[in-house]
Amino acid sequence: MAMPERKLVRIQEKGQVTLPAEVRRKLGLKKGDLVTVEATEDGVVIMPQEVVAMKALNRIGELLREKGLTLEELIESGRQERTTLIEELYGIPKDKQGE
Repeated sequence: MAMPERKLVRIQEKGQVTLPAEVRRKLGLKKGDLVTVEATEDGVVIMPQEVVAMKALNRIGELLREKGLTLEELIESGRQERTTLIEELYGIPKDKQGE
C-alpha cells in the first residue's frame, strides 16, 4: 500500500487551515462544502461530510442486519410507535389520525 503524500500547511490566526488545491480536487471539495474534523491519537482526520454520512448509514444497515431487521420493518415500527404516542399524548385514536 502506497504511503499518502503529506503536505505541510500553516495554521492561521483564527485556527484556519487551507487545504492544498490538489487535496481538495482529489476529495471533490469546493467552497462551502462541509467537512468533519476528528482528533485521533495520531493527529487530526478531516473527512468530507458526505463520507461521514455514508459511513453512518452503512453502520446503521449493519446493525439492522445483525438484528435481523429490514429497513421497511424499522420504518413500520416507527409508524406504529408514532401512532401509539399520538394516541397517548393527544388522545387522538388511531382511526382518526389520518384525517
